[in-house]
Amino acid sequence: MGARGHACPARAVVPGRSTGARCEECARLERAHSVAADRIADDPRPYHVYLAWFGPGMVKVGITAVARGSARLLEQGAVCFSRLGTGPLMAARRTEELLRAALGVPDRIPYAEKRAVRSALPATAAERAAEIEELHRRATALGGWPESLEREPFRPVDHAGVFGLAGLPPAVGEVGELVAGGVVSGELVAVAGPDLHLMTDGAVVVLDTRLMTGWELRPARRTGCTVPVREFRGPTGVQGGLF
Repeated sequence: MGARGHACPARAVVPGRSTGARCEECARLERAHSVAADRIADDPRPYHVYLAWFGPGMVKVGITAVARGSARLLEQGAVCFSRLGTGPLMAARRTEELLRAALGVPDRIPYAEKRAVRSALPATAAERAAEIEELHRRATALGGWPESLEREPFRPVDHAGVFGLAGLPPAVGEVGELVAGGVVSGELVAVAGPDLHLMTDGAVVVLDTRLMTGWELRPARRTGCTVPVREFRGPTGVQGGLF
């Protein structure tokens, strides 16, 4: 794919398991002007600091431009979230680092861990918001917040209905990579972030749509899955409690 609108100069072959659709060098260049990679310190836009919940014990802290609304949280597959504060980019970054250092809250949750638990989430929105409510309380009680960051009250936003997670059958695994001539076809039962949960051959398989970048797709003539699938092996990916 190349970087920043330019073709890859090496025309490198990207592995089928890559979700970035770029070779290592092009990926580095693409992130050279990235907020996420801390390559921009003077972005004048206001940013939200948020807490996002993906399942029991899976809470992360992050930032997103105010202008993007909830888009970043939907892209990550956050089942519920609440904002902590709003302010300039560097103030938002310092607050993010404060929570990571003082409360041990990570800034990333691996997608494999998110996928493995989506069918076993608490039934009510209040239960799903309980962990971030407690963490929001602890975070706002901390000292050392940047003065330029305006704190926000706890207001949980739940995406379980948007994603279609109610009654979601457990997934047996995730598509490991796409291959030439391979088939991934089935009934769409849920969509969370980049993940499609497909009922195929009597079982649910998760397809990360980022794997599809660069592939020529055609309508499938039959239902089934003939590409490599990595099986989920129980709840081993679930983090321990944060509190």
